[in-house]
Amino acid sequence: MKTLVFFLFCCLVCGAQSAPPHRIIRVIAHRGEHLRAPENTLAAFRGAVEAGADYLEADIRTSSDGKLVLMHDATVDRTTNGRGDVAAMTFDALRTLDVGLKMGPRWAGTQVPAFDEALSFARQHGIGVYVDSKRVSARGAVDTIARHGMQDRVVVYGAPAYLKELAALNPKLRVMPEAGNPTTLRSLLDAMPLKVVAFDAKDFNDETIAIARAAAVDIFVDRLGQADNPASWQEAVDRGATGIQTDKPAELVRYLKEKGFR
Repeated sequence: MKTLVFFLFCCLVCGAQSAPPHRIIRVIAHRGEHLRAPENTLAAFRGAVEAGADYLEADIRTSSDGKLVLMHDATVDRTTNGRGDVAAMTFDALRTLDVGLKMGPRWAGTQVPAFDEALSFARQHGIGVYVDSKRVSARGAVDTIARHGMQDRVVVYGAPAYLKELAALNPKLRVMPEAGNPTTLRSLLDAMPLKVVAFDAKDFNDETIAIARAAAVDIFVDRLGQADNPASWQEAVDRGATGIQTDKPAELVRYLKEKGFR
């Protein structure tokens, strides 16, 4: 009997030691599920929700009449059937463009979304928004996010000076600068009440990561392009990432579940 009890105890101990740590790694869908739907559209965001992502990433710009819209590039040339600068076009003019046709007939008629629509969609479907601020005023961003009650479900990426302005307008908003390097990150931590920091391939190094971990901030790292694969995802997790931005949200969600991080 004692031998059996000892054996069972050992099994429990060994099982506990071999179990993965209880961590939830957040999945950030870069421009939504944009490999299967037009980027920065409600269709791509719907795909991100269906994939099980925690955040959809949206690139925000401002039309000539002050409307916040979703568009990665400064011009509409690459993604739509039109040409011209986003900043020189009215919202109504942007809405006449087809942002889906270049991805195939199935997506013909897809419109450029307003930031309001993206936030409303995210709130309705319980997904966070990773805001990549391309060209938008701090006041415009703060007011739009507040109007949808999304302050607690948004992180805002942008230049440090812009993020400082955001933080001054709403200290509870989670602003997210690029880590840069150890010196830059220390300076950013001194200047702003940070809860999350962004990393990419250039600054995701041991010394800069150590500073972020010591400050107990979330570490959101890009794993895009050639780095968007299981080996690279695992390396990010092992080095302390708490969020991974990916072009393959469904695959990353599945991988993290298999490893016990979902």
